[in-house]
Amino acid sequence: MGGGFRVLHLVKPFLSFLPEVQSADRKVQFREKVTYTVIALAIFLVCSQLPLYGIHSTTGADPFYWMRVILASNRGTVMELGITPIVTSGMVMQLLAGSKIIQVDNNVREDRALLNGAQKLLGILIAVGEAVAYVLSGMYGSVTQLGVGNAILIILQLCFAAIIVMCLDELLQKGYGLGSGISLFIATNICESIIWKAFSPTTINTGRGAEFEGALIALFHLSITRANKISALREAFYRQSLPNVTNLLATVLIFFIVIYFQGFRVVLPVRSKNARGQQGSYPIKLFYTSNMPIILQSALVSNLYFISQLLYRKYGGNFIVDMIGTWKESEYSGQSVPVAGLAYLVTAPSSLAEMVSHPFHALFYIVFMLSACALFSKTWIEVSGSSARDVAKQLKEQQMVMPGHRDSNLQKELNRYIPTAAAFGGVCIGALTVLADLMGAIGSGTGILLAVTIIYQYFETFEKEKTELGMFGL
Repeated sequence: MGGGFRVLHLVKPFLSFLPEVQSADRKVQFREKVTYTVIALAIFLVCSQLPLYGIHSTTGADPFYWMRVILASNRGTVMELGITPIVTSGMVMQLLAGSKIIQVDNNVREDRALLNGAQKLLGILIAVGEAVAYVLSGMYGSVTQLGVGNAILIILQLCFAAIIVMCLDELLQKGYGLGSGISLFIATNICESIIWKAFSPTTINTGRGAEFEGALIALFHLSITRANKISALREAFYRQSLPNVTNLLATVLIFFIVIYFQGFRVVLPVRSKNARGQQGSYPIKLFYTSNMPIILQSALVSNLYFISQLLYRKYGGNFIVDMIGTWKESEYSGQSVPVAGLAYLVTAPSSLAEMVSHPFHALFYIVFMLSACALFSKTWIEVSGSSARDVAKQLKEQQMVMPGHRDSNLQKELNRYIPTAAAFGGVCIGALTVLADLMGAIGSGTGILLAVTIIYQYFETFEKEKTELGMFGL
């Protein structure tokens, strides 16, 4: 245990320099929490539209296009890094603590402070490393075009924005706001994308003349301007390469399906040993690990895409590189898309017609999604402290017992439900993601799953806060 603490103690000298939000010294009222949450969201949205000063250009294919849905990032703005530093540092520290490489006692205040400081310091180092890599890779123009001064200024802007995101997330996490800043920013980014693709007034030339990007805008435009109304409706519902009304309806359908599945749970009764008559319950949801399986699966695939693109650009034609992925620039979006190799196999078929014409690709994708989500879900409960063993330990520390069962049988009873809920819940999340992708839901299956699960968490938080604080009595 001492070795673990020595690792954490290395962070001590940096604690006084790290930005920190002080914990609330009073009970923050519900209306104040809503205000802080709205302010945090407003700052994030402003940063998402504020262009980086000093960049030369951001034209051409975006190498991080596939990652932006889960990173809440926006190309060419100060929010280019999005939540990458804080999510990466959080996952690394969670894995280190969960695998006991770093020993942390969450009941000790100093340990919690050191772990939080270590996560923050690692996040800043990741932000600096990524900012330097972005600039040196030529994402904003070559360093010779930018000049040393502009290059340093861009790095400082990206790092400062990353620190702002960390502070906003900490502000909400420490009781001043509702939920988590990371979840809020991801959901906002995805919902913004869906709304934009439904109502975008931007026109794009697809070879058949200029068309509105927004599915609903295009529906009304085609219905008014085309003489053949049946043909106009058919095009609005089934047009290729741009969002259509069918995609929008699929998005709404998946939204309601996910909400329906959120209600599936097993409620185990528990009672206090000390306070006689005090009854409680421990709910085990079908989506026991929430959206973590799809976040981890998306991070894995996104990194595969990124590495594959870099290798293909430099060593395209090499057998091993082509096995990892062969890429081609899309005719309409200008983004590189995988057309062969492993990167292609783990990409969702673009339509049911492609699924029928390429059955091996469809089968491989479905098996990969279901297996990866189940595996990540099972792994996550072990490293995040939510396994049957960890839950049994927490209940014992709280002096809670399950009626009709001895203390020694508590872990065995929880083992009947938690691993099954984690694995089967992961499979269900993977299946819903596949369904959303095959139906062509706007924002991708991953995006829809993330947005809905996060919004549902906020709804539960809202209901809990309303019950505890009396929303209408403030």
